[in-house]
Amino acid sequence: MSPAGRIASLLPSATEIVYALGLGDRVVGVSHSCDHPPEIRAQPRLTRPRFALDGRSSGEIDAAVRQALREFGSVYEVDAERLAAVRPDLLLTQGVCEVCAVPTRDAETAAAGLDSCPTVLALDAHDVAGVLDTIRLVGRAGGVPERADRYVLEIERRIASVRARIEDQPEPRVLALEWLDPPFVPGQWVPEMVALAGGKRAPRSRGTTFVSRCVGGSGRPGPGRPARNALRLRSRRGARRRTSLRRVALCRGATRYPLQARLRR
Repeated sequence: MSPAGRIASLLPSATEIVYALGLGDRVVGVSHSCDHPPEIRAQPRLTRPRFALDGRSSGEIDAAVRQALREFGSVYEVDAERLAAVRPDLLLTQGVCEVCAVPTRDAETAAAGLDSCPTVLALDAHDVAGVLDTIRLVGRAGGVPERADRYVLEIERRIASVRARIEDQPEPRVLALEWLDPPFVPGQWVPEMVALAGGKRAPRSRGTTFVSRCVGGSGRPGPGRPARNALRLRSRRGARRRTSLRRVALCRGATRYPLQARLRR
């Protein structure tokens, strides 16, 4: 396969990888969610959600997502006309999460109708090693595999540096939430990232997506009990119940960090 010359990304992390590998001049369009690096803001937007997000609470967005899945089978739609106009030869998407970005099946359907016949490359990471592998995949597709290998080695060096700095340090108890109403406890690579940074994480959650369910009673952990004991973790296959973040009690004195993950050069 010849290196991609015109890249369309339907996934924010894929867009950041492309730019991190020095391929930004080949980008011809991005998703509605892509916002980094700043220069992509002028790029054509190739996707859109099926409902308006502005002014909605977490609970209202969750309800709208469920409704969109019932009615359309997807949360986002691809702008087929705009995608055809930018004539990509590589289309980047994902297959990990049906509601986080355009899924692989929808990207393949959109690509099938294009005269440019783009290759659809799905980045399906489930742990940190998988995330690093997606960088290598994009590097190969863009004809810069050595550059991708160097970038991965630099990330691995930084991870090792962090591990060395926290060795023999106290382990903070960490409760990670990726959604507020209802509270969602992340799986995939997030628990592993918490562990790599020296935190204690919920057991057996690596590589699996979990949601939370309130425990009966007050659910308030005592000062010496881990905050994660306020939740009973269930897989997506299990029963789910809407609850307010106010029902999730954090230990007194806990520090809260709102995060948005980014690749950095």
